[in-house]
Amino acid sequence: MNLEFSADEVAFREEVRSFIAENYPKHLSADGLRDDLSPEDMVAWHKVLGEKGWSTPAWPTEYGGTGWTPTQRYIWSEENARVNAIMPLPFGVSMVGPVIYTFGNEEQKAQHLPGICSGDVWWCQGYSEPGAGSDLASLQTTAVRDGDHYVINGQKTWTTLAQHADWGFFLCRTDPDAAKPQEGISFILVDMKTPGIEVRPIKLIDGGYEVNETWLTDVRVPVENLVGQENMGWTYAKFLLAHERSGIAGVARSKRGVEQLRDIAKSEQLDGEPLMSDFDFARKVSQLEIDLAALEITELRTLAGEQAGKGPGPESSILKIKGTEIQQRLTELTLEAVGHYGTPYYNGMSDLGSNEYPIGPEYAQHSASTYFNMRKTSIYGGSNEIQRNIITKMVLGL
Repeated sequence: MNLEFSADEVAFREEVRSFIAENYPKHLSADGLRDDLSPEDMVAWHKVLGEKGWSTPAWPTEYGGTGWTPTQRYIWSEENARVNAIMPLPFGVSMVGPVIYTFGNEEQKAQHLPGICSGDVWWCQGYSEPGAGSDLASLQTTAVRDGDHYVINGQKTWTTLAQHADWGFFLCRTDPDAAKPQEGISFILVDMKTPGIEVRPIKLIDGGYEVNETWLTDVRVPVENLVGQENMGWTYAKFLLAHERSGIAGVARSKRGVEQLRDIAKSEQLDGEPLMSDFDFARKVSQLEIDLAALEITELRTLAGEQAGKGPGPESSILKIKGTEIQQRLTELTLEAVGHYGTPYYNGMSDLGSNEYPIGPEYAQHSASTYFNMRKTSIYGGSNEIQRNIITKMVLGL
């Protein structure tokens, strides 16, 4: 495998770098996500990319894709990570979009794909339920046919950013008598403004609000919102998750995070010396870099497979496991590096209700909240334990 960029690819990198420098919204922090972002901030870069035609680089060109090679898409990810750009939310671009253009009908493609490309339509995901997380096939939300509508009843949980969503894609049980639970599930698109939908916030340990409970009570959804065939939703869900897991690896972002960690460890002191001079801490950082380099090679091999026409498959579980483990180790080391400066605070105020602002350097202020938030990465997209089962069966053939 050739790891050197060609002259054309180097030129493409310079084009991308220049475009980001000239067009990335100036009001957004160059240090990436913050806890005070408005919904408009979250989609600001998406809208710029939509106008350029670069918001959905992995899509087929006939639906708004760029026609870039997998290597060009890799370069694109690297350059955005270099400035910690706030990327398009994955629910439309990386999840439901590919399902719609692969399994949806022409009317669904025409209705939904343009809004995803432009960033004008916000999507959320209705998969997990209180009793159906890793064992998703045991979901209980039902969709009962009533003339030209499905009537949906049930509860979804951990519905990320549903408070802002225009549309959601939901897995619902349409055949309660199916021989296998996976065989009785359908994939249905739901307008989040439909009567009977209630979104209730779940406050996280860091005080943030990004996930929700979503209750559906007698929600009437037109039958034409069914994607593909009835009771085939499990097939579409697995297809979606393969795309999601590849993106969760986050290699480019982790590389940028390691650079920032090294800078922090050079600034922070231990016994009068830079923390990076401490053998034990330096060893942990070096081991993290070694593992990240191995993951990057694995990702490049996956990209080479895509370039040869092989789509994401069970191998994406490998990227998901190692990628999320590395992200968690990275945020843990960052919190260790900043020490007591990482004390959590909520919206500029301490959790004790005082008006004290966080102490210490700016790079420390979000280290604790980021650490807590990243605990979820080994669970969402299918827990890492489930991913190991997939690798055992589908990759190793055991």
